[in-house]
Amino acid sequence: MRLIFHDIMDTVTEDGIKCLRDEAEAIIDLIPLLDENFAKAVHLIYSSKGRIVITGVGKSGHIGAKIAATLASTGTPSFYVNPLDAYHGDLGMFTPEDVVIAISYSGNTDELLRFIPSLLARKIPIIGISGNPDSLLGRYSTCHLNVAVKREACPLNLAPTSSTTATLAMGDALACALIKLRNFKAEDFARFHPGGSLGRRLLTKVRDVMHTDALPTVTPDIRISDAVMTISAGKFGLAAVTDADGYVKGVVTDGDVRRAMQTDRDRFFDLCVKDIYNPSPKTIGEDSMLTEAEEKIRTGRLHCLLVLDSEGKLSGIIDAINCVPR
Repeated sequence: MRLIFHDIMDTVTEDGIKCLRDEAEAIIDLIPLLDENFAKAVHLIYSSKGRIVITGVGKSGHIGAKIAATLASTGTPSFYVNPLDAYHGDLGMFTPEDVVIAISYSGNTDELLRFIPSLLARKIPIIGISGNPDSLLGRYSTCHLNVAVKREACPLNLAPTSSTTATLAMGDALACALIKLRNFKAEDFARFHPGGSLGRRLLTKVRDVMHTDALPTVTPDIRISDAVMTISAGKFGLAAVTDADGYVKGVVTDGDVRRAMQTDRDRFFDLCVKDIYNPSPKTIGEDSMLTEAEEKIRTGRLHCLLVLDSEGKLSGIIDAINCVPR
């Protein structure tokens, strides 16, 4: 019985792997299909003075709703409309300043095509997304994005799988291009996501979470043996090197101390902080966003950052654990 169970598990795992590979391949295959139509679509959306109205039937509708949500959350006012609702009165929601993204893998979905003439009559631009550029949707679109796939990941080659994945990826490609074009920032994203830990982190400044009590500081002229005590008491593995007025001149770490012990063992106790400290420490301003501190700590493979006020004086220390807002 156990052998049979393991055989079944191996088989379904292989099926799952094949599905993921097929869908990944479908996305990669989109790259050669990106042409001037993609740039034209991005320009239409970027220059629109209205909203982006996305429409599609069935699975295409579900994908369209997700694309609308992604665009809306990244600075492009967008919403989804069911074609059946549009045909039965919701066309009044469309304005000549809007841009419509119409999704149909076949490009010939009857419910979708019914209200295309109304859009054309009102000169509303249409970005068609389908797997068939020669379809009616492809022909009547202002620009057409081709999301053709070789086959569906479905073993029967019937259920929309690779095609919906490709369409979703194309929508993400539009959103990513627009994010760069609009110079959309993390703080802009936070304004559209004010709830939960994501919003808190994106709206949190370094000053809100930095350590400020009993900061470990030393002057350049004190002996290393005294600096070791300060570093140990501070529990950050470092001490900020400051002058008499509190301006940061550098940083000395426990690693600097260990290296000095190895290379200058004979005169170690005669050394001063100025002999071993780093005069170019990684710092961040107290009014910087927490996300910037996270990025500096991650890319620099650091444990801590010295936090400076507007005058360049030490005002706090922020560490990797400290980067989680309370």
